[in-house]
Amino acid sequence: MSETSRTRTGAGGTLPVGGEGDGGVLPADGARDRDVSPAGSPADRAEADDASVIERSRREPEAFAEVFHRHAPDIKRYVTRRLGADAAEDVVADTFLVAFRRRAGYDPAQPSARPWLYGIATNLIRRHKRVEVRRLRVLERTGVDPVTAPFTERSDERLSAGAVRRRLAAALARLPAGHRDVLLLVTWGGLTYPEAAQAMDIPVGTVRSRVNRARGKVRKELGGVDPTSVSEETFHG
Repeated sequence: MSETSRTRTGAGGTLPVGGEGDGGVLPADGARDRDVSPAGSPADRAEADDASVIERSRREPEAFAEVFHRHAPDIKRYVTRRLGADAAEDVVADTFLVAFRRRAGYDPAQPSARPWLYGIATNLIRRHKRVEVRRLRVLERTGVDPVTAPFTERSDERLSAGAVRRRLAAALARLPAGHRDVLLLVTWGGLTYPEAAQAMDIPVGTVRSRVNRARGKVRKELGGVDPTSVSEETFHG
């Protein structure tokens, strides 16, 4: 299989990744939440940090599936919040494909791969900037989140909260892409400022400045409401 090839199968299937001779596979979407791992016993998995697993995957490519099991659900939630379910499938698959190809260059001094993976995902999201802004504009006009609307009840409380979500969507859509990225990495991705800086390969001071400016603009749009509440719960009700 060439390194550029990739296949997806249904639940329980596999996502082949890597070049010829790698033999690496990542579990398909339906298998990613199951307690299955090639890394060994539960005790082995608990003791091995991401850096150790990635280091082993350089010799044993199939070991990289453990990184997928650990982080794919969170990455998928983050990407889905920003782009919707359809685009998220491709972005998540590409995130781990890119990570697998770059595993030889991973910094072993970083025990957690979360910032690294969120950085890859965020850079891929930028290719879909128009999709994200279009989703925010829909929410601005309607107050309805197309991701969660089919799964939630339309109560009076939700309808009244729609006005807040519309203003928030408008504020997020107007933010520069770099400011929106760091704000949502911190609020939706749950990264610390140092982790966000690592993810985006920028100084911590730049992260702090961008987040502060983004929150200031959101605060203004929301009529002085504390922008630290810009979370999944605030945005999606």
